Amino acid sequence: MTDLSNHYPAHIAELQRRTKKALYRENLEGLVIHSGKEIKVFLDDYSYPFKVNPHFKAWLPVTDVANCWLIVNGEDKPTLIYYQPVDFWHKVVELSDSYWRNFFDIKILKVASEVDKLLPYDKKGYAYIGEHIEVAKALGFEAINPEPLMNYIHYHRAYKTAYEFACMRQSNALAVKAHQAAEKAFRAGESEFAIQQAYLKAIQYSENNTPYGNIVALNKNAAILHYTALERNKPTNPQSFLIDAGANFNGYAADITRTYAFENNKFAELIARMDQLMLKAVDGLTPNKSYVDLHIETYTEIGQVLKEFGFIKVDVDTAVETGIISTFFPHGLGHHLGLQTHDVGGFMADERGTHINAPDNHPFLRTSRTIEANQVFTIEPGLYFIDSLLSELKQSAYAEMINWQNVDAMRPYGGIRIEDNIIVHKNHNENMTRDAGLS
Repeated sequence: MTDLSNHYPAHIAELQRRTKKALYRENLEGLVIHSGKEIKVFLDDYSYPFKVNPHFKAWLPVTDVANCWLIVNGEDKPTLIYYQPVDFWHKVVELSDSYWRNFFDIKILKVASEVDKLLPYDKKGYAYIGEHIEVAKALGFEAINPEPLMNYIHYHRAYKTAYEFACMRQSNALAVKAHQAAEKAFRAGESEFAIQQAYLKAIQYSENNTPYGNIVALNKNAAILHYTALERNKPTNPQSFLIDAGANFNGYAADITRTYAFENNKFAELIARMDQLMLKAVDGLTPNKSYVDLHIETYTEIGQVLKEFGFIKVDVDTAVETGIISTFFPHGLGHHLGLQTHDVGGFMADERGTHINAPDNHPFLRTSRTIEANQVFTIEPGLYFIDSLLSELKQSAYAEMINWQNVDAMRPYGGIRIEDNIIVHKNHNENMTRDAGLS
C-alpha cells in the first residue's frame, strides 16, 4: 500500500492538469462524473452486477458503489458525493478511511434521487460524464459526454501514471496466483467448471469480480476465441487447456492468457515455439513504432511457425501475400490495457480524436496507435485450428498450400494463445506478468 499512497498525489495532480486543459479547450467550468446506477433486470426487482464508470474510478478506487458523483474543475479540491443510504435490505458500503480520502471534499448522499441538492445549481458550464443519459437530462445537463472532451480524455488515458502502474502490477500478481491454481486443476484432470472455481477461489473472487468473463477451454473448445460455456464433466481425454482470465485491483485490469498441453508432445512443442514468438513481439514493443507494424511483423513470424511445423507447403512470403496465415491467426496482436480490459484511445492519432483505421487485411486489430512510453499493452499472438475457418480455406483457391494431414492432427487441441501485460518505459519494457512469476 505504500507505493499507492506515495504515488497517488501525483496521480491526482495529473488528472487535475488534464481536466483543466480539457475544460479550457471546450469552454467549460467543470465535469460532473457519475459512478453509475444499478440497472434492473427487465420485469424484475433485482439488478445486474454493477460496473462502475471508468471515468469515475480513474480518480479514486471506489468501484462497487452506485449513485456516487465527482465534481472536478482542474484547480479546486474535487468534491465526492458519496452514496451511503440507510438500508436494511442491502449491504451499505461504508466510506473507507484510506490514503485517497483526504484528496476530496466529501458530501454524504442518503437518498439517490436527491443528488441535485448537492450538484452545482447552474449546470450550463458543466459536462455530465457517464452512461445514464436520462438521468443527466432530468438533472438539467446540456453538455452530456461531449465528443471533443471525451476524445481528449480518452487519448490521454493511454499514458499511465506511476500510481496506475502500481495498481496494474497488483492486478497482475492476483491474476498470476489464480492462473497457477487453474493450471494445477487442469493437471489434475478437472472439468472446465472446476478449473474456473479453482481460479476464483485462489483470489477469493466471485465471477462478477473479474474484469471480463474468463475463458476456460479444454481441448477443441480452445478454438472458440471467446469461449465461456464451462463444461461440468471432466474430460475423458484431456489434451490441451487455454485460459484467458484476469483480475482487478483498484479498478485496473490484468488480462493474461496461457495454453498448456497435458502431455509432452508435438502440441507442447508448438506452445513453446509460440511462447518464443510472443516474447519476441514484446521486445518489439518500442516507443515511436506503430502497433500496426508490430502486428504485421508478428503475423509474418506466425507464418514462419506454420512453415516450421509443416502446416503450410509454401514459403512465408507467399503465406503473407495470400493471407492464409489469417486462418490460423484471425485476431489482432493485442490492445491497450488499464481501467478497462480493452482500454480506450487505441485508434486515435491525436487528442482531437483523429481516427487511424486498421489495415483492410487486418481488420480485427484493437489499436493502430503509435507506441509511446508510459503506455500499457497486451501482447497476445495466437495460432488456432478453427473448423469454420479451415473449411473456408479448404474450399478456396489456396487449399493446396496447406498440409491438411498435419493440420487435422492439431484440431483436437483447439489452439494456442499466450498473453502478457507490458508497460512500455523509455528505455525498456516491463513485463508485469512474467515479473509476477508466470512463465
